[in-house]
Amino acid sequence: MSTELKKGSKAPDFSGVCDGDKSIKLSSFNGKNVILYFYPKDDTPGCTKESCEFRSANDDFLEHETIILGVSKDSVARHNKFKEKYNLPFLLVSDESGKICEAYGVWREKKNYGKTYMGIERSTFLIDKKGVIQKVWRKVRVNGHVNAVMDEVTQL
Repeated sequence: MSTELKKGSKAPDFSGVCDGDKSIKLSSFNGKNVILYFYPKDDTPGCTKESCEFRSANDDFLEHETIILGVSKDSVARHNKFKEKYNLPFLLVSDESGKICEAYGVWREKKNYGKTYMGIERSTFLIDKKGVIQKVWRKVRVNGHVNAVMDEVTQL
């Protein structure tokens, strides 16, 4: 596992493929703030709610020169369906290899109904215009999360 990322850490750069088969690189967003949110799986209740709440606040984030990137291990095809179904206006990055999750330390041991397994820990990173992490939320609870992120963005 990577070193624990925290406020003041340089955000690990990555390349990835997004919905629509677009290739992106995190560093190409320098000059904008980035909300990088990791979620376990497309089209599941918590992940859908979180993504739709980010969708509803997208215009407000854009007014603060902040873009949103969602990351999960789902395939590009699955991201395409999820994005279309819920009209998500931001990019969803496919991390099927798990390299991005590893770089951000969100691939963790989880427990559910007595079973232990590896999975994505719902986490959000607020990265400033220079590529420096300004806030980290781990073990995110969906209710109220987008508002908490917006509160931080307005302080940048």
